[in-house]
Amino acid sequence: MEFDWLNTFITAAECGNFRRASEILYISQPSVTVHIKQLEKELGILLFDREGKKIKLTEAGKRYLLHAKRLLEVYQGGLEDLHSFTQGYTSQLTLAISPLIADTILPYVLKSYTKQHPEVEITIKIIESTEIEQAVLKEEVNLGLSCLNCTNQDLICELLYKDRVIFVAPHDGRDAETAPPLDEEEVLSSNYLLTHNHPGYWESLSREVKNKYPHVRMMKVSQVHITKRFIIEGLGVSFLPTSTVRRELLEGSLLEVDCHTIHLPEANTYAIMKYEHSKQKEFLKFISNYRL
Repeated sequence: MEFDWLNTFITAAECGNFRRASEILYISQPSVTVHIKQLEKELGILLFDREGKKIKLTEAGKRYLLHAKRLLEVYQGGLEDLHSFTQGYTSQLTLAISPLIADTILPYVLKSYTKQHPEVEITIKIIESTEIEQAVLKEEVNLGLSCLNCTNQDLICELLYKDRVIFVAPHDGRDAETAPPLDEEEVLSSNYLLTHNHPGYWESLSREVKNKYPHVRMMKVSQVHITKRFIIEGLGVSFLPTSTVRRELLEGSLLEVDCHTIHLPEANTYAIMKYEHSKQKEFLKFISNYRL
């Protein structure tokens, strides 16, 4: 059996048309027909019912499609593993990282880790914190770095660090040493408050702000990097984890506003695992030496 036959069968089954399958696979339509006929001969079953130009999986075809996908997945996985081995990798680590955590010094940490551990092949999947738990549970990733605590008792969850949340505004163009400090109430009353860029603290924080400043105007912005861009452009202000705005504060494009009436929350980062294998533990020990 040729794996090309399997790939052609799966593609044709998913798009329901031999012509479309040929376009996707960059082969001729007669080649698609030949592959299907060869696979049917090998298996001794009819995979498709043909009605003119339309095709439909037979009951046997539907049943075999699941096996074909598994076979192709195992084959491709073997090729990828062999490719990694020939490149000098002896182990793999797949990480799920929330967009917010990725927007810290994590790239620098990963660069340092790969330099010290060139034998480890790292794969990064950027996934929202609300979806990381399921990705770990389904073993799509080895380790998740999330902004949310884990709720599934079958998973291992470790608090990596707590991050101070601060109130940030765009630079007002005045000299930081001589200008009076920005006033919390004035900043909130004269700007949109950009909310819900972190999954952990905004529900309670937005209620508190509304209670203290009923007339504040709010705008939901789901991504931290977009929030920062909006603030720098003068479109609003927000409460963000210190680690995500460290560079902008140093460069002077953002300013911290002192808060006197609003209780500032903390932003937590959690490591979520299904198994405590040596590679996961080694990576967590490494990143614990850094302040993300």
